[in-house]
Amino acid sequence: MPYFKRTDIHILWKGCCIAIPLRDTKFLHSSLTPPREFLFGKYRCDMYSLPMKYAACLIVAACLLLPGMIHAQTQYAGWVADFNTIKTGKHTSIHSDIQLRSSDEVAHVQTLLLRAGLNYHAGKKFIVTAGYAFVDNRRTTSGVSGYIPEHRIWEQLIFNHRKGPVAISHRLRIEQRFVGTAVVQGNQLGREGHFTAHRVRYFIRNIIPFHKTETFKKGPFAAIQDEVFLNYGNKANLNGKTFDQNRLYLAAGYRLAPSFDIELGYMNQYIRGRTGRTNNHIAQVAVYVRR
Repeated sequence: MPYFKRTDIHILWKGCCIAIPLRDTKFLHSSLTPPREFLFGKYRCDMYSLPMKYAACLIVAACLLLPGMIHAQTQYAGWVADFNTIKTGKHTSIHSDIQLRSSDEVAHVQTLLLRAGLNYHAGKKFIVTAGYAFVDNRRTTSGVSGYIPEHRIWEQLIFNHRKGPVAISHRLRIEQRFVGTAVVQGNQLGREGHFTAHRVRYFIRNIIPFHKTETFKKGPFAAIQDEVFLNYGNKANLNGKTFDQNRLYLAAGYRLAPSFDIELGYMNQYIRGRTGRTNNHIAQVAVYVRR
């Protein structure tokens, strides 16, 4: 039986035991039974608390995606995002976000995304939204590169709740996509019509304040989120499969005011393409504004 330190986290997957060392970790008891609590730096962590459970679930999800990632093409990119919610009435608000995404090694602007929607707040926990998005994607066909637009109509339902200090957001989004068909015209890439496709997305995001408070209004926090994309209807024009991509994101942020967050994080975007797979390592800077 191999020896593992008590300061290791163990993941048993497909018959292999992976030990992840935890540095600067001190368990709060000295018995040989599995510890419930430990100190990480100056923070007390409960192994059975919800933040730890969510982190464990995301680790397991990453392990399940690992075999495909190993054989995927690897790319490195940078994303910048600005998310806004502007209150317009007692039960209504406007959503908008602007995103710039680079190509591999930040060589070009790969994607410009402009999205807007109208929110209806059904109580304190539920938000129903419908909106439109314009997406300009850099594509390459027969060695010629250019930007081909995509138009989207989208609907979503958000469920917000809390577990102790952790703010949790679930989002289910449905997209009707009108994707431009790329065609080479001379030495330029142009668009010749479009095809329609549909996609459903499920997103979960956890905001974990570093300091436990009843109402988190200011201070540092960690963000853990994951989003899975599934195609349905007219899959043949996409990758021919139901699974489209997965985005796992870890970030550190600071809440400057109750209405303003800024964060810097790492995203792993795993894409299942028509002829191959891509594993994108992404550095993202994001701003969240609530008015």
